[in-house]
Parts: sequence; C-alpha cells; structure tokens
Amino acid sequence: MFRSPQVVLFTRRIEAAAAFYRALGFIEVFREPAEGKAVHVDLELDGYRIGLATERSAREDHWLEPVASGQRAVVVLWTDDVRAGFDRLLELGAQPVHEPSVWLDRLLIAWLTDPDGHLLQVVQDLSTG
Repeated sequence: MFRSPQVVLFTRRIEAAAAFYRALGFIEVFREPAEGKAVHVDLELDGYRIGLATERSAREDHWLEPVASGQRAVVVLWTDDVRAGFDRLLELGAQPVHEPSVWLDRLLIAWLTDPDGHLLQVVQDLSTG
C-alpha cells in the first residue's frame, strides 16, 4: 500500500541546504524545476530520501503553512565514528548543539543543526565495535 517513505524539510535557502546535504554524500535525485531556481530538491543516501522544499512553494503551490525554523524534526545520520562525523558537519557549516556523549551505555550521540536550523543527530552504536 505504501512505499518509499521520505522526510521533506522546509527551507528558506534551498541551494545552500542542498549543497550541505550533497557534501555529506547525499546524491541529488530530483529537482523542480530542472533548470533555474529550484523550489524542491530530493537527495538520497543509502536508499533514504530527504526532500527540501521552499517555504514559498509550500504556501503558494500546496496551500500549506510551513515552519522552517525551530526543532520540528531531526535528520539522523548513523556512523562508525561520531567524533569524526561531528567534526565534518562543523566543517560544512553545521552548528553544534551537544558534543558527543554516551546514551544508554551503548550509543554515542552528538547533536547539531544544519544551516537552516534543522536538528541533526549523529549516532554510533558502541556495542558493535
């Protein structure tokens, strides 16, 4: 019945947001319009898709009242090295929220925000290594 779930994040700066996620290894798989200033971009990493949509398009094309600020959702990025991932995200312009710390005695977790202020959680399973 359902398939291919994804999350769409509303943004005020779609090109900067898309560049940020591409720098993390996401591959752009959809852009509307194909030429010129985008109103929607989909990016994929390991079979998971994130969409980016402009606030304006959400309002004018879909009659929504989008929120592009605040902690309304989180993009979770699993890794084998949270500290290196945290540092890489900082290099790409993410802002730190909480340094890496152990949670539940088996997960190492760090929190940041992307350039639009969306939360990012970087997670490492300490029980597998």
